[in-house]
Amino acid sequence: MLRFKKFKFSKSITILTILLLCFTSCSKPDFEIYKDSSGYIEDLRGQWVVINYWADWCPPCIKEMPELSSFYEDNKKEVHVFAYNFDQLEGEELEEQILRFKVQVPSLLTDPGELFGWDVPDGLPTTYIIDPKGVTREVLLGPQTKESLEEMILKLKET
Repeated sequence: MLRFKKFKFSKSITILTILLLCFTSCSKPDFEIYKDSSGYIEDLRGQWVVINYWADWCPPCIKEMPELSSFYEDNKKEVHVFAYNFDQLEGEELEEQILRFKVQVPSLLTDPGELFGWDVPDGLPTTYIIDPKGVTREVLLGPQTKESLEEMILKLKET
């Protein structure tokens, strides 16, 4: 009788695990990335996240984009970096601007404010820094450089 209960318990755990995996894989993603993929907030946990709001009518945003791209290239193993078009462009309009302004950072299609509970930024460019636990640690208004972003994350790691 003891063997039967062990088997039944083991089988139940296996079935629950399969159902949980199926439910997770079948659930709607939390965010979409332009021409790339989609993901879940949980996928971002464990790493720093930098999200930059920009627009084509914002000269400091355009000037900042090569710095953001450089930061992304040098830190993408430790930091998730995303750009988000303030005007919520999609499709061909977004693609045209990405090409025109050489945006080489993954571009979110999902408003990060909805994901993290932020209000619309008061000005542009605005960069949010989120720690590995998912807590928004810093909101930076104005253009950033590769060095300023690296220094800010280093400073936040130390606190």
